[in-house]
Amino acid sequence: MQSLIDQFDRHLAVERNLSPHTRSAYGRDLAEFARFLRETGSGLSPVDVDKTVLRRYLALLHKKNRKSTIGRKLAALRTFFRYLVREGVLTANPGELVATPRQEKYLPTTLSVDETFALIDTIQGGDRLSLRDRSILELLYSSGLRVGELTGLDVGKIDFDQALVRVTGKGDKERIVPVGRPALVALQGYLEERGLPGDQEPLFVNRNGGRLTPRSIQRHLKTHLLKAGVLRDATPHSLRHSFATHLLDGGADLRAIQELLGHASLSTTQKYTQVSVDQLTRVYDAAHPRSRKK
Repeated sequence: MQSLIDQFDRHLAVERNLSPHTRSAYGRDLAEFARFLRETGSGLSPVDVDKTVLRRYLALLHKKNRKSTIGRKLAALRTFFRYLVREGVLTANPGELVATPRQEKYLPTTLSVDETFALIDTIQGGDRLSLRDRSILELLYSSGLRVGELTGLDVGKIDFDQALVRVTGKGDKERIVPVGRPALVALQGYLEERGLPGDQEPLFVNRNGGRLTPRSIQRHLKTHLLKAGVLRDATPHSLRHSFATHLLDGGADLRAIQELLGHASLSTTQKYTQVSVDQLTRVYDAAHPRSRKK
């Protein structure tokens, strides 16, 4: 089983040119399924897998995973089995015989404008780590980057003259996104404190000078949320959601937001319209005389 997973990973890297992050996600999902096969005596090879085995596996997943997570894991298995059919290992894809769980309606977690400003403004120190953390939050909110896109940036990807950042997103697709003045000022201060590193150096580094990881950014964000008194279970991705929602509330075109976020499909971006409608409804219910409950 592991040798087939390794072959599949090479296929993802060479033929499909997927990012290391995406390949790692596939690898984790497939390793979890292989462990299920071993531990339940369902077989040690993909040829032992049929729809009954898959349904038992999905039943186990339902005990501790959201439907969206189960859907992702099933999609990974389908892609793996499809590859094995192409390679002649299997004659049919057993994943196609199992229905994808019906997804819950998902609305992204967003911060209000006041909460976002309070979060960023809570970092006021002039030391290197404070300058770094403020720059990170400013850039996430200013440009709507994914945290993985942000940690992958090198210094040269920031164009201070044009106020732009060149981002490599999913599928190694590159896009250019504007950067607001507060983010540029924060970045300039941080880079000056680091001695103006070269263009090929990581934009954000840890105490030892290595490239900062998404996990570290998540950990620091939780600390700053507490200091700011923002009682939300927010993540770095929440700042990306807030970026999109605040643009939409300000009148930005949905197509423009799609380009800024790097979404391949407009339907992915449209979830932000529901967030804004929900916020508008809450304001209406609170303010309109004919909406108040008696």
